[in-house]
Amino acid sequence: MSKQSIPIATLRWALGLVVLVEALHFALSRGAAAHFAPTGLPLWIRPLLAWLETVAAILFLVPATARAGGYALLLTFAAALGLHVHLGDYGVGALMVYAAAAIVCIADGRTQLNGKTA
Repeated sequence: MSKQSIPIATLRWALGLVVLVEALHFALSRGAAAHFAPTGLPLWIRPLLAWLETVAAILFLVPATARAGGYALLLTFAAALGLHVHLGDYGVGALMVYAAAAIVCIADGRTQLNGKTA
Protein backbone atom coordinates (compact mmCIF):
# COMPACT_ATOMS: atom_id res chain seq x y z
CA MET A 1 0.00 0.00 0.00
CA SER A 2 1.48 3.33 -0.99
CA LYS A 3 1.58 6.29 1.36
CA GLN A 4 -0.95 7.99 -0.90
CA SER A 5 -3.54 5.25 -0.45
CA ILE A 6 -3.31 5.06 3.37
CA PRO A 7 -5.63 8.07 3.92
CA ILE A 8 -8.24 6.66 1.51
CA ALA A 9 -8.06 3.21 3.14
CA THR A 10 -8.45 4.86 6.54
CA LEU A 11 -11.45 6.83 5.30
CA ARG A 12 -13.01 3.69 3.77
CA TRP A 13 -12.59 1.70 7.00
CA ALA A 14 -13.83 4.53 9.21
CA LEU A 15 -16.91 5.09 7.06
CA GLY A 16 -17.61 1.39 6.61
CA LEU A 17 -17.34 0.56 10.30
CA VAL A 18 -19.38 3.56 11.47
CA VAL A 19 -22.14 2.80 8.98
CA LEU A 20 -22.06 -0.92 9.82
CA VAL A 21 -22.43 -0.27 13.56
CA GLU A 22 -25.18 2.30 13.04
CA ALA A 23 -27.07 0.04 10.61
CA LEU A 24 -26.90 -2.90 13.01
CA HIS A 25 -28.13 -0.65 15.82
CA PHE A 26 -31.01 0.51 13.59
CA ALA A 27 -31.84 -3.13 12.76
CA LEU A 28 -31.57 -4.65 16.22
CA SER A 29 -32.19 -1.96 18.83
CA ARG A 30 -35.52 -1.76 20.60
CA GLY A 31 -34.85 1.94 21.06
CA ALA A 32 -34.50 2.42 17.31
CA ALA A 33 -37.74 0.52 16.76
CA ALA A 34 -39.53 2.67 19.34
CA HIS A 35 -38.11 5.84 17.75
CA PHE A 36 -39.22 4.71 14.29
CA ALA A 37 -42.75 3.61 15.25
CA PRO A 38 -44.31 7.13 15.45
CA THR A 39 -43.23 7.98 11.88
CA GLY A 40 -46.39 6.34 10.56
CA LEU A 41 -44.39 4.32 8.03
CA PRO A 42 -44.92 0.56 7.77
CA LEU A 43 -42.83 -1.13 10.44
CA TRP A 44 -41.17 -3.49 7.92
CA ILE A 45 -39.36 -0.53 6.32
CA ARG A 46 -36.97 -0.06 9.26
CA PRO A 47 -35.43 -3.56 9.22
CA LEU A 48 -35.39 -3.62 5.41
CA LEU A 49 -33.44 -0.37 5.21
CA ALA A 50 -31.18 -1.38 8.09
CA TRP A 51 -30.25 -4.76 6.60
CA LEU A 52 -29.71 -3.30 3.13
CA GLU A 53 -27.38 -0.72 4.66
CA THR A 54 -25.61 -3.46 6.63
CA VAL A 55 -24.97 -5.46 3.46
CA ALA A 56 -23.77 -2.31 1.64
CA ALA A 57 -21.35 -1.50 4.49
CA ILE A 58 -19.93 -5.03 4.46
CA LEU A 59 -19.48 -4.89 0.68
CA PHE A 60 -17.76 -1.53 1.10
CA LEU A 61 -15.30 -2.99 3.62
CA VAL A 62 -14.30 -5.95 1.43
CA PRO A 63 -11.63 -4.75 -1.02
CA ALA A 64 -12.93 -6.83 -3.94
CA THR A 65 -16.43 -5.34 -3.61
CA ALA A 66 -15.59 -1.90 -2.21
CA ARG A 67 -16.70 0.02 -5.32
CA ALA A 68 -20.04 -1.79 -5.56
CA GLY A 69 -20.50 -1.34 -1.81
CA GLY A 70 -19.75 2.36 -2.19
CA TYR A 71 -22.46 2.76 -4.80
CA ALA A 72 -24.87 0.74 -2.64
CA LEU A 73 -24.08 3.02 0.31
CA LEU A 74 -24.76 6.09 -1.84
CA LEU A 75 -28.16 4.67 -2.72
CA THR A 76 -28.98 3.96 0.92
CA PHE A 77 -27.81 7.42 1.97
CA ALA A 78 -29.99 9.01 -0.74
CA ALA A 79 -32.99 6.94 0.39
CA ALA A 80 -32.37 7.85 4.03
CA LEU A 81 -31.97 11.52 3.17
CA GLY A 82 -35.22 11.51 1.20
CA LEU A 83 -37.03 9.69 3.98
CA HIS A 84 -35.75 12.07 6.67
CA VAL A 85 -36.72 15.15 4.65
CA HIS A 86 -40.14 13.62 3.85
CA LEU A 87 -40.69 13.18 7.60
CA GLY A 88 -39.67 16.79 8.28
CA ASP A 89 -36.29 15.91 9.79
CA TYR A 90 -33.75 18.21 8.14
CA GLY A 91 -30.81 17.14 10.31
CA VAL A 92 -29.18 15.23 7.48
CA GLY A 93 -25.70 16.72 7.66
CA ALA A 94 -24.07 13.46 8.72
CA LEU A 95 -25.67 11.63 5.77
CA MET A 96 -24.23 14.23 3.41
CA VAL A 97 -20.75 13.84 4.94
CA TYR A 98 -21.03 10.04 4.70
CA ALA A 99 -22.04 10.33 1.03
CA ALA A 100 -19.10 12.66 0.31
CA ALA A 101 -16.70 10.18 1.96
CA ALA A 102 -18.13 7.33 -0.11
CA ILE A 103 -17.72 9.39 -3.28
CA VAL A 104 -14.06 10.08 -2.43
CA CYS A 105 -13.41 6.38 -1.86
CA ILE A 106 -15.18 5.38 -5.08
CA ALA A 107 -13.40 8.06 -7.10
CA ASP A 108 -9.99 7.06 -5.74
CA GLY A 109 -10.39 3.63 -7.29
CA ARG A 110 -7.28 2.19 -5.65
CA THR A 111 -8.81 -0.78 -3.92
CA GLN A 112 -6.02 -3.12 -2.85
CA LEU A 113 -6.28 -6.75 -3.96
CA ASN A 114 -3.42 -8.94 -2.76
CA GLY A 115 -1.08 -5.97 -2.75
CA LYS A 116 -2.02 -4.95 -6.29
CA THR A 117 -4.10 -1.97 -7.32
CA ALA A 118 -7.38 -3.00 -8.92
